[in-house]
Amino acid sequence: MGLTNQKSDDSGSPLRDIQLISRGQLALFFAIANVVSMLCAVVALWSAAPVAYLLGWAGAVIGANILATQAARNQAITNVGRSGRKVPQLLMTGEIAARGALWLSLPLYLFAGLELDEQLIIASLTAALGTAALALIVVPACATTWLTAFVGGLSVELLIGRATIPFQHMMAILFTLGVAVFGVLAIARWAFQQLKTNADIGSQSESASLLLQEYEQRGVGWLWQVDADNRVTYISSRMTALLGRPSAQILGHSLPSLLGGHAELGRVLLQKQTFTSLEMELGTAHGPRWVSIAGDPIIDTAGRFEGFRGVGSDITEVRHTQERLTHLANVDVLSGLPNRGRVRQLLGESLRVAVAGNVPCAILFLDLDGFKPVNDTFGHPKGDAVLQAVAKRLCDEVGADGHVGRMGGDEFAIVIMDAQSRRKIEGLADRIIRSIAQPYMIDQTEIMIGVSIGCAFGPIDGATVDDLILKADLALYEAKGAGRGVAKYFSSELQSEQEDRVRLESDLRQAIALGQFHLLFQPLIAAKNQKLVGFEALIRWNHPQRGLVPPFVFIPVAEESGLMPTIGEWVIEEACRAIATWPEPITIAVNISPKQMAQPALPNLVSQALARHKVQANRLELEVTEGVFIGDSGATIDVLKRLRSLGVGIALDDFGTGYSSIGYLNKAVFHKLKIDGSFVREAGTRPENVAIIQSIVQLAKSFRMSVTAEGVETAQDFERMRDLGCDIIQGYLFGRPLSYERASELAHGLSAKQRRAG
Repeated sequence: MGLTNQKSDDSGSPLRDIQLISRGQLALFFAIANVVSMLCAVVALWSAAPVAYLLGWAGAVIGANILATQAARNQAITNVGRSGRKVPQLLMTGEIAARGALWLSLPLYLFAGLELDEQLIIASLTAALGTAALALIVVPACATTWLTAFVGGLSVELLIGRATIPFQHMMAILFTLGVAVFGVLAIARWAFQQLKTNADIGSQSESASLLLQEYEQRGVGWLWQVDADNRVTYISSRMTALLGRPSAQILGHSLPSLLGGHAELGRVLLQKQTFTSLEMELGTAHGPRWVSIAGDPIIDTAGRFEGFRGVGSDITEVRHTQERLTHLANVDVLSGLPNRGRVRQLLGESLRVAVAGNVPCAILFLDLDGFKPVNDTFGHPKGDAVLQAVAKRLCDEVGADGHVGRMGGDEFAIVIMDAQSRRKIEGLADRIIRSIAQPYMIDQTEIMIGVSIGCAFGPIDGATVDDLILKADLALYEAKGAGRGVAKYFSSELQSEQEDRVRLESDLRQAIALGQFHLLFQPLIAAKNQKLVGFEALIRWNHPQRGLVPPFVFIPVAEESGLMPTIGEWVIEEACRAIATWPEPITIAVNISPKQMAQPALPNLVSQALARHKVQANRLELEVTEGVFIGDSGATIDVLKRLRSLGVGIALDDFGTGYSSIGYLNKAVFHKLKIDGSFVREAGTRPENVAIIQSIVQLAKSFRMSVTAEGVETAQDFERMRDLGCDIIQGYLFGRPLSYERASELAHGLSAKQRRAG
């Protein structure tokens, strides 16, 4: 006669509380049913039993029900809530069993000696009182106990009176109790499920309420809700404080109007669709602030739109950080000029305008003559001061006619949007040469340098950025070959240079087969303990006629001619071959070009190379520059994720010198940022660089990435980078690029020291 294995109060405090409260509310009804039925029985038995028996029995039933009712009501007050002590189920069912046994005791004792009419009354009262289990359905075990007691008691009575009670009367009484039993059990099942559902909903609602309170109290963000007409019905106190208005001036007013009348917010609210990360600027008493909001439509059970509810957050500091980093990504820190990536953007814009307006543009590449001896003789601080002075002179000469940028090192570029007058461009180049040649007084030291200039006109000399840059490079090469301190302009006479490039491309195709490439290895040192942790593999090309061809010369040619994937595959293969001979945990880093990264087959090539040389994936690190995000960034991210899934490390190289990659740092593909060496060297003389490096380190740590500082050349650089939080150090302070043999000696020497230390 159980309720399908239902438990009353074991599942949790909310259900237990509801059961105790409901039990206390129904306790009086249950007691009255017991007492009234007992009084009816006393009247029926008055002439058939001693008065003392009847009065004693009546007093016991009344007393037991009074005590039980009072106990149930007290437990509904003192035993609920988080601090309430649990009422054992056995105690509740035992109390019900005792009350049932007390009521049945005298009728069962006297039943055999009663007349037929008295037996029928007692049996009917017994059957009727069984239905009092309705008052116990909130605790299914108690209802089952009561029904069991009275079904058993009635069965005994009918068994005793089987010879005297007519069959039809017996069936009527049994039918009455049977209907009561099945009815009570059905209602008990339903009531228990309702109580349990209400308890679960209440618990979930309480949890949700607590989470929302914590969300607001911890300063994570703020909550808002509007009706179908976009009028505010709820908004967090944090937002009222941000707007500088009391809630009375906000509730009932249009949310788009309160937030500055932003058209985009009004548009998304009209669409009645879920929206996320809608950013907008607000004017507040504390100045402009940026907020980001998200919302979901509220739909009732009939499918009617009732408004929106959502969350918001103040992202002002995040925006400022992004703006600083975006500025960093486009500006050369030392000179304050546009960097290489920004120069390319400016040239691209100028080319588009030139094609559309039929007014040529120009790009001038400048390379300082005699600058390397300045660094070698006077040191980097004076060299940096010279570069800053050069930047100022260039800006003074160019003025509003163009954009001056620094390409890196001692190379500058000038983008002229209106180059319709070739004579004007030639005059500008001559003035620049004369200006740069003037002496520089740096800390009472006179320094003399010069400049060579190469110029190309677009779209006449080249219709694309890369083509125009190549032509300007060719012109600059010609200028330096002509004795320096001069300006050269790309022309048909320079086509031989282009032909030489074609020959270079042809030689590149044979270089791998002829064994002309080799790798050098630059040490990577842990900042914490100055121990060797790995190497960066650097490709070198020994051409039989040209001699050592620098990577910055042949890598662009390889990129443009489609040879980079083949060369890159060779580098990965050789790097895995090398690392396989070195002890763990030494790692190796390999540079991957943008064109190579665009190859969907790259992850398979890496996996096969690792397998061939039995190298663990976490010992290989692939370094990419921000240029990989130019073009189809979705395909690039896919390749990066596939590489990351192999266990290979992915580092973002030369961070801050490209166009921008901040938006891609949250794609969970990078494990390391590499700070460009120019930031490291200039941190000693430019305090603002320290703040920039701190921002980069903080950004990296927020994405759980490690940080490598490149270009560390002095002990002061090392200590500064270590103290700023950089994890890995790379630079001439700890070693120039080494041959495989020297790198192996270093790696195995470290391993031997570790074994001796162990």
